Amino acid sequence: MSTTPHRRRPSLDRDTVIRAAIDLADAEGLEAVSMRRVSQALGVVPMALYKHVSDKEDLVDGMVDAVVSSFPAPPPEVAYAVGPGWQQAVRLRVAGARSALVSHPWLRRTLETRTRRTATVLAHMEAVSAGFLSGGLSPDLTHHAMHALGTRIWGFSPELFDESRSGPTPARHTGAAPQPSDYPSILAIAADAKARRPDATGCDEDFEFSFAFELILGAVDRLHATGWSSADPLPGASR
Repeated sequence: MSTTPHRRRPSLDRDTVIRAAIDLADAEGLEAVSMRRVSQALGVVPMALYKHVSDKEDLVDGMVDAVVSSFPAPPPEVAYAVGPGWQQAVRLRVAGARSALVSHPWLRRTLETRTRRTATVLAHMEAVSAGFLSGGLSPDLTHHAMHALGTRIWGFSPELFDESRSGPTPARHTGAAPQPSDYPSILAIAADAKARRPDATGCDEDFEFSFAFELILGAVDRLHATGWSSADPLPGASR
């Protein structure tokens, strides 16, 4: 008779399943996450997961919730600062989201593809909105500020023609190839950027994120100072 002690598997619960899925996504990307791969990581059969998550979509929603709920919150005296401190409250909320996004590269695309706002997702949106309102901004201005920030409240900027996230380039093009000499302004900008950062292989994403975020905060602050509302026309805008 064997005297080797029987090793009991750790108990399985929803948090354990979601944590294993996050670890897998961090290591190999979201594409690697499947019920089969997660069950293998946990040493159980796939059917055991269905007691805790209904399907892969529920699993991915849980992964998003777990990361979003880990966003660090500013101290209470800053989080809901009354008056001029509102910018720092919003800034710290977004900085926490940005930090999590850097730690979990799969999170950006996952957030972009979610169609359901969970309570955890809404709680982050609520916290950012409350930062504006506590600072004295009107609900009207806060509404439009949240639209302007868009995905930046989750720590990333929307990018046009983001080659880093695109699929394989088609081998055959039927249209005429662009001629660099036809785009002197783009060339001038690219040359200047290369001269400033000769060793860089692309734009500084952190800098570009911060630049756009601070630009929006500054503009919102100026509108707040003038008592702007959406009933007022913006400079150059037509009604």
